[in-house]
Amino acid sequence: MAKRVLLIGHPVSSSLAGALLQAAFDTAGIDARYEPVDVPLLSLPETVAGLRGDDTLGANITVPYKERVAPMVDRLTEEAHATGAVDTITREGARLVGHNTDVLGFRPTLDALVGRAKMPKAAVVLGAGGGARAVVYGLVTQGFQRVIVFNRHLHRGESLVKHFGKSAAHMELRAMPWHESVIEAELAKTKILINASSVGRTGDETPIPGELLPPELLVLDLLYTPRETRLLRDAKAAGATSVMNGDMMLLHQAAAAFGLWTGRTIAPESLREHLEAARDGNPAARDDSTAARDGNAAAPDAATPELRSEAEPQPAGAGTSEG
Repeated sequence: MAKRVLLIGHPVSSSLAGALLQAAFDTAGIDARYEPVDVPLLSLPETVAGLRGDDTLGANITVPYKERVAPMVDRLTEEAHATGAVDTITREGARLVGHNTDVLGFRPTLDALVGRAKMPKAAVVLGAGGGARAVVYGLVTQGFQRVIVFNRHLHRGESLVKHFGKSAAHMELRAMPWHESVIEAELAKTKILINASSVGRTGDETPIPGELLPPELLVLDLLYTPRETRLLRDAKAAGATSVMNGDMMLLHQAAAAFGLWTGRTIAPESLREHLEAARDGNPAARDDSTAARDGNAAAPDAATPELRSEAEPQPAGAGTSEG
């Protein structure tokens, strides 16, 4: 009987991450089935407890449960404990272990974004959920000296900052109110902008109007659907030094999760073919221009949307990876 791997979120749907992991299982000859499961909050404890059964390899956790699941497992790895967020669960007998592969995926992605240049020491982060926690942790451990977090709900950003109080005591880590003038002023002081929110996954929406983007930024959008978000297009037009979507982070996350569940090592880049195949089979995951030609693009918003908190329900698979 095939072992189960669950994707737990609310709401949740099939995703590129699920498709590429299923392809990885199939290619490796592992009898496992990746199943998206929409779990209402009241059913979350029961669903997590059900992962202890022998028929389950583990699970991915997506929004809005990455933080809520942390106290429901028996042990947290160093990254999961440090971030207070769990995106992957494995079994040790009947015990559950919470991991954070967002952190493992972010580190090489940040290195690739910066390239041969000297690593900057200041960054602006958009979002305050589980993905943003992994990003901030990665920046703190990378030796950044100033990180500013913006989120529509300021208290969520402040909660993130408070969580990292001790580990970030050597640096300036602040949450600021969502005002365009404040964002513009902070972007003028930094070299790196990271979108860890879910804004930008559909149509022509973007978390930041293009006119606020200064030239020579390094811009990372953790979204991998669509392949090129409006934020990345606007950043290119503004003269960004480098832009990246969430593909590399997703590949590293998926490889890490695959290894945790199966005990086998797989090279992240070896999964790229599966990712592209999954993207080609999902019209919503293609570039906006292609989707528009096919009549699948959402109508542009009349105004730029504010950032949504990761605590608010979002469809899975179109934002940061489930891993």
